[in-house]
Amino acid sequence: MVCGRVGPTTLACVVEPSAWTRTIAADPEHSHRYAARWRRLAAEGHDLDGEARMLDAMVGRGSRILDAGCGTGRVGGRLAALGHTVVGVDVDPALIDYASTDFPDATWLVTDLALLDLPAEGVAEPFDLIFAAGNVVGFLAPSTRVPALENLRDHLAEDGRLVLAYGAGRGYPFKDFFADLTTAGLTLDVALSTWELHPFSDQSDFLVAIARPSR
Repeated sequence: MVCGRVGPTTLACVVEPSAWTRTIAADPEHSHRYAARWRRLAAEGHDLDGEARMLDAMVGRGSRILDAGCGTGRVGGRLAALGHTVVGVDVDPALIDYASTDFPDATWLVTDLALLDLPAEGVAEPFDLIFAAGNVVGFLAPSTRVPALENLRDHLAEDGRLVLAYGAGRGYPFKDFFADLTTAGLTLDVALSTWELHPFSDQSDFLVAIARPSR
């Protein structure tokens, strides 16, 4: 992260762009194809709520939930429909537009996880649960991984939990991720290999990690 003053009282920061940011810079229609795919799957009646079912079971009714890297709002929107107070953030303005249109019961904001500061956006209360589905962690630029994890930690309530999921083969080995959790002041509680709670092993090609702030 590189920060510099752009005025007497304004500090601007620039971070290494994520893989997603680089993709949409090269192909601006990528976001629209991505959104169209999820809308098509929903229209065809596919079960798209697997993540939401697990996350909903982890918190009490009416909890505060942050959807970190929300994309089109598919998961966060479902959790909002179940009665939770949901805030979703994503670096892609086009996807935030889709989320706002399809799931108006939640709050959707454009921001980079490496620069996440929701109190500055008027969202002051911490979250009972923060999650990042859809390979968000795998898209993070290497230099932003620990800062993003630290930011998510700082937005958790004292007894809040963080759920991060991504697949192998994205340039972020799971062992490096586990090390970065520790560096960011987070403790891994549970490692799973699916959203259906199958256990994680050295042979797993997908990770669902449940962590909390270290004490």
